[in-house]
Amino acid sequence: MNKITLIALICLICTSAIVPAQNPKSQILNPKLDSLFLILKTTKADTTRVNTYIKICSQYQSSNPDTALYFGTLGLKLAISIPFGKERGWAKGIADCYINIGSIHDDQGNYPMAIEYYLKSLKIMEELGDKKGMSDCYNNIGNVHYYQGSYAQAIEYFLKSLKIDEESGNKKGMSDCYNNIGLVHYDQGFYDKAIEYYLKSIKIKEESGDKKGISACYMNIGLVHYDQGLYDKAIEYYLKSLKIDEESGDKKGMSDCYINIGNVYMYQGSYDNALEYYLKSLKIAKELGDKNGMAYCYGNIGMVHSSQGLYDKAIEYFLKDLKLDEELGDKNGIALVYGNIASLHIALADSTALSDNQQINYLNKAIEYGIKAIELAQEIKVMPIENEAANTLMRAYKKLGNFKKSIEYAEIFIATKDSMFSEEKTKALAEMGARYEAEKKQQEIEKQQILLEKKDAEVKKQLAISSKQKIVILFVVCGLLLMAVIAAIIFRSLRITRRQRNVIQKQKAVVDEKNRIIEQKNKDITDSITYAKRIQEAILTSSENCKKILPQHFILFKPKDIVSGDFYWAYASHNNNAIWTVADCTGHGVPGAFMSMIGSSLLNEIIIEKGIATANDILNELKKHIIKALGQTGITGETRDGMDASLCIWHKDTNILEFAGAYNPLYIVRNQQSAVGLRTADCRLPTADCELIEIKADRQPIGYHQGKEDSPFTKQEIQLQTGDTVYLFSDGYADQFGGEKSKKFSYKKFKDLLLSVQDRAMEQQKQILDETIEIWRGQQEQIDDICVIGVRI
Repeated sequence: MNKITLIALICLICTSAIVPAQNPKSQILNPKLDSLFLILKTTKADTTRVNTYIKICSQYQSSNPDTALYFGTLGLKLAISIPFGKERGWAKGIADCYINIGSIHDDQGNYPMAIEYYLKSLKIMEELGDKKGMSDCYNNIGNVHYYQGSYAQAIEYFLKSLKIDEESGNKKGMSDCYNNIGLVHYDQGFYDKAIEYYLKSIKIKEESGDKKGISACYMNIGLVHYDQGLYDKAIEYYLKSLKIDEESGDKKGMSDCYINIGNVYMYQGSYDNALEYYLKSLKIAKELGDKNGMAYCYGNIGMVHSSQGLYDKAIEYFLKDLKLDEELGDKNGIALVYGNIASLHIALADSTALSDNQQINYLNKAIEYGIKAIELAQEIKVMPIENEAANTLMRAYKKLGNFKKSIEYAEIFIATKDSMFSEEKTKALAEMGARYEAEKKQQEIEKQQILLEKKDAEVKKQLAISSKQKIVILFVVCGLLLMAVIAAIIFRSLRITRRQRNVIQKQKAVVDEKNRIIEQKNKDITDSITYAKRIQEAILTSSENCKKILPQHFILFKPKDIVSGDFYWAYASHNNNAIWTVADCTGHGVPGAFMSMIGSSLLNEIIIEKGIATANDILNELKKHIIKALGQTGITGETRDGMDASLCIWHKDTNILEFAGAYNPLYIVRNQQSAVGLRTADCRLPTADCELIEIKADRQPIGYHQGKEDSPFTKQEIQLQTGDTVYLFSDGYADQFGGEKSKKFSYKKFKDLLLSVQDRAMEQQKQILDETIEIWRGQQEQIDDICVIGVRI
């Protein structure tokens, strides 16, 4: 799980959809406020004036908390001064004012004051036996514990509130409690339980037309889509929520929407857009005095700077976040910041031009903050933070050579990840969503059924008084007689076929049992291959490292089966040269995957451990090791396994590219005008302004080849120019069958496609290549693994 996903799962939803039980933020419309102020001027009844102050306070709560606090305090003073029976003070009014003022402190992140006022209100509500008021207090106290990361206490108070609402039939209160309980489970990584409670909440809100509640539900649905990687859908629901918040003047809700929209852009690598939305949210949080919202914004801005490699700025914002989280007592936020600082020190340790002592210091800092993060996450039972911290500690200890500790945290990382994203939970989420849709459809069917029954009753009534009734009865009697004759014939046939059916059923039972055994064996095999896929994915160079080595690139990786015979590998040498390769092993599926893991392991040994840094020497050494590993001697009948590959070394200081290839060539797409300075790296040009340069590879594989077992590979050097785009690929893309005549896609079409996308960003190029080959393939089977890497210079 990367950092941005972690923020989306843990931190940012905390602000987006918690629903206060009382005083929801109403639309701030001048006519409404004018009418309330008019009541204050014209009425003399003290209790009416107190209730009016409470309503004015609610109107201002989300847009101007200072003004809201002023009117809330006026209402409290008046309620305390009212003579009520033998005692002084109107108890119900005092309790309502306490909960109002508590909500304002709650919104501003002043949690100790919020709890103090909620408990004062709760005490009075209990004395009065006011069940609705008690439920509101329990719910709001649960909110405070939720914001502070005290999830067990939050659930305790939400369930107390829910019990009262269920007993009293308070649908609005039940809906709010369901939503809040869902959020707690969501934060803890229990997504199946979260979606169960969200759907309960949504159903009630839709029935009642609760716009504020619907906005909160839109936000939660958006977050679910975000977690599933459906970012366009996530943005769609965030904007729906934002529209309702803008119409109602709910600045707090707007701030939360901005944070989550920023998260999508952050995950997609659009850092400027992400920063724009985070700053919008921060501005509102500062206006409202919302320390909680400010803390989230600081943390997210820190993540932007960290992703851009601006580590000093990132640390500055993380420490701002940490300071506010400590003031608020937000254990969740504190654990998250510790984890982010730990990850940042891992990134610093990976920086080039570091001494051994500097690298060790950064790794020790990563371990220090990683241990703080995982201990606090385990204390408050937040699996996503625990998972990320375990991953960081696993990597840090591995780099320090402490493999015992690295394996210990790797086990925690795998266990927590499996718990959060198991297949069973994914199925449960889908089933609950389907059940909800089915219930809605069933309600519509029942409504239509009632209408049909009414119409049917009218028709029957008309038939009863119709003169044609006798004719109808006659036809019915004749029909029944005819049916009786037919039934007798059918019954006789059934007696014969029943005996045959019994024999068939016994035979079917035997076949079903055999099928069950076969299906179980297939499942066991598939499970094993799926686990092998996880191992293969761990061996491939991570996207995080690829971004550091090749800042502008894409990787299109489409295995034919669960595991792949194609693989890619990338590394930044000690002098900051970028080395990357695409290899196509013999076969695909499990045999190809075994070869890919051998190849990846040998590249680590040849380049990282032995320090060989010349393109042709690397392939020569790889060929020698492959022949040795597979025991190839040229004897008839022995394995001829091996791989085709293309390998590049980019000398960034001179812009010289070294290339060596085994069957697989290199493509360079260049703007024809770039050599005379007429094009910048980011301008967009038509295909006619670009040319494709093909650098051919040696006609021999990496492995034993009759007559060429001692032939060395050739090194070719190319002077790159700014704006050049370099492509390495396997043969899977060009060889894919498809189209109307079921022909291969061909290298000519592949070249034309690469020329046509040169005006696009690298991630867009990947999307176009992916969509093009899927459209070409249509309903046909993918015949081989596909791997394409594009790098813009």
